[in-house]
Amino acid sequence: MKSSVSIGLVLVFMVWMMPVRAYSLALVMYDGDALGRQRDAYDAGVVEAVVAVEALLDEAAAALDSGPFSVTFKEQTSPSGDKRDYMSQGPYWWPDPDTEDGLPYIRRDGERNPECDKLDRRPLGQMTSAANTLALAYFFSGDEKYAEHAARLLRVWFLSSETGMNPHLEYGQRIPGRTAGRGIGIIDTRGLMYIGDTATLLLSSDAWTNQEHAKLEGWFRAYLAWLLESDHGKDEARQHNNHGTWYDAQVAAFALFVGDKGIARTVIDESARSRLGKHIEPDGRQPHELARTLPSGYSMGNLEGFVVLAMLGEKTGVDLWRYETEDGRGIRKALDYLVAYASGEREWEYPDLRTPNWGRLALTLRHAAVAYQHPEYEALLRNILGDNAVSHRINLLYPSIKE
Repeated sequence: MKSSVSIGLVLVFMVWMMPVRAYSLALVMYDGDALGRQRDAYDAGVVEAVVAVEALLDEAAAALDSGPFSVTFKEQTSPSGDKRDYMSQGPYWWPDPDTEDGLPYIRRDGERNPECDKLDRRPLGQMTSAANTLALAYFFSGDEKYAEHAARLLRVWFLSSETGMNPHLEYGQRIPGRTAGRGIGIIDTRGLMYIGDTATLLLSSDAWTNQEHAKLEGWFRAYLAWLLESDHGKDEARQHNNHGTWYDAQVAAFALFVGDKGIARTVIDESARSRLGKHIEPDGRQPHELARTLPSGYSMGNLEGFVVLAMLGEKTGVDLWRYETEDGRGIRKALDYLVAYASGEREWEYPDLRTPNWGRLALTLRHAAVAYQHPEYEALLRNILGDNAVSHRINLLYPSIKE
């Protein structure tokens, strides 16, 4: 036992003594330097890094058997007649039991209709999750099998002339009997914010070429234009709850990926600042989210959107972390309001269809601990994650306050 402890201490000392290297990865959502340091630590055998990478590789092994995925694999076709059009259904809409054909559908907020899984939202999530996991596994292991499958998933979903998704969401979150698509369907694609980094991590592999990367950038450039110019995009931009927040986050992330820093800066500096004053009360409550049947989840989700915008703001010279209205509305106030519940200081007092899962605060707490240099946020994060505190992927992606 003493011997293994001594070896571990030596390895930690070795990594601490390593010169700090700057990694030139042009990443949007992930922290390239944090990834590089963790890869160095993994190569040196540092226990925490090894545990986290091994957990990642276990997930990557499963991801190797997944997909490929495509919008063309669904049984239904969009009203345009083009199967390459993305389609999804509003998750909380159900057949009307009082009509013969169930139309028009009626809303049951917070109760998810399993019919949604027959369309494109679920495979979109599966594709993004698998591709991200595989690209990260390739980065840490150097094993080409991960890069090859990740590249295949990206080609089939985005680049193929036969199976690639058209860069728009005209038919997102439709409601049978009511509408063929809605602006709020745009929230479906927030997972795509990580695809740029996924592809960038693959560039050192022969499995993903510069030409393919340029084509992917072109796809996102077209989707960004649709978000900014379409009626659905403009409608989503006007939303006063988490939908509006995640619309801003997507626009900023996609703009940074395609090299348009000006658009990213504008949306963060103007729109996101304005939203902070409208979404958050002086005491930290988020009334638009608390009014829902899943108030804890929506409150955490909206706050995470603002935290992502603050993180992206660091790349554009906009400080959302410390922005406050005159009456004190801001990110930290909303965070501390939820922290009081997540830490057990207060008991969740709102009617909620599900028991609050405070693990959803993980990304928020990690970024906030560093941004505010507040160790208590990091301590709460580790307490919430419990047995998964060391193996959680967040440790590989973003620096912690102890770094």
